[in-house]
Amino acid sequence: MPARRPVRIAVTAAAVALLAVTAAGCGDSGGLRAAGAAPTAISPAKLWPDLRPASSPAWPYDEGGAETVKGITVPGEDIRAVDPVAVVRAEIASDPADYGAKGAYRPTADRMKECTAGGGGARCPLLKPYYRDLTGDGRDELTLGFRLYPTNQTALRVYTVEKHRLVQVLDDNDAIIGVELAGRTVIVRSPAGISGYEYRTTWAWDPGRKAMVFTRDEFLRTGKGRHARARMSPAGASAGASASAR
Repeated sequence: MPARRPVRIAVTAAAVALLAVTAAGCGDSGGLRAAGAAPTAISPAKLWPDLRPASSPAWPYDEGGAETVKGITVPGEDIRAVDPVAVVRAEIASDPADYGAKGAYRPTADRMKECTAGGGGARCPLLKPYYRDLTGDGRDELTLGFRLYPTNQTALRVYTVEKHRLVQVLDDNDAIIGVELAGRTVIVRSPAGISGYEYRTTWAWDPGRKAMVFTRDEFLRTGKGRHARARMSPAGASAGASASAR
């Protein structure tokens, strides 16, 4: 039976290991034997102890915040009763700089007009909504995603409910490979500029700020890729350093 093969292999391996231990024990005097020299513990070396500490961040990290969505009420404080299409349209109406006639995401606003209730429609940019408790209060939050045409970015939003009001607690736009909900965290995977690597950004609920806040940004190897060393001008090198410090 193929389904039981891993179990059989594990049992066989365990039996072999037991026989080996038994055989070794026959000639063992039972005393303690050294396993070799242990590596010496090295404490962290603190560099430049006289360096004056920075008083402000060098890069504009998005630390997260909360904002009430205008024009949307939550009947019975049930977030599942809120129409996701109405939520995105409310954002579009409140942000003419991005979605207006001269906005970078004007095509998204045009396509949202073709969405049916709940997000149906072939040209509708709204992705499937997800519901999960991300704050730990026992109630579901709403996680939305929608494409930001004509760019390759996707808008990621998380909403909760406070006193019958819909509150946005995560607002992130990025080129996205995938999004995962793990426990009470949101993990965003984004492409890196180097083949075979990607960024993974983690957002987690902060009860003090009452928002999903940025907690980790990783640059991880995901597979084989070509690593061509390109010649850079000083300006290009500065831009690359800024990108790696995101």
